[in-house]
Amino acid sequence: MAETRWLDDDEMRAWKGFLAASALVNRRLDQQLKDDSGLSHAQYEILVRLADAADGELRMTELAHGLINSKSGLTYQVTQMEKAGLVRRRSCPSDVRGVFAVLTDVGRERLAQAAPGHVGAVREALIDVLTPQQLAALADGLGEVSRRLRDA
Repeated sequence: MAETRWLDDDEMRAWKGFLAASALVNRRLDQQLKDDSGLSHAQYEILVRLADAADGELRMTELAHGLINSKSGLTYQVTQMEKAGLVRRRSCPSDVRGVFAVLTDVGRERLAQAAPGHVGAVREALIDVLTPQQLAALADGLGEVSRRLRDA
């Protein structure tokens, strides 16, 4: 059995900083979205992904993979959003098991209303706090973490 490689002081400082910052940024963004537009952060991200997709629709499995969410978690969110008229579902004509999430006009309008405040909160909580060099290092480092975990 391999010996445990305990974290040294700098590694522990980075780990604790990542945990605290990610939790606080996520909490701040979720609260801003709820206060300003009645959306959760997860719902906002679903609207963004659908708005960026061709014809404003994605297969639920593709949407779940892109959001790094479980299928059941995504199903719950889409059900709530469907009730609010933000999205609708449609069956895949070539695969009876396939279901698409489709952005509605109401969902597109809600996204357009929510986006400016959300971008402002992202800037306030993260982007404008860091120097350009820190931002580049963060993007490079977390991008590498994401690539490795997705490939695993």
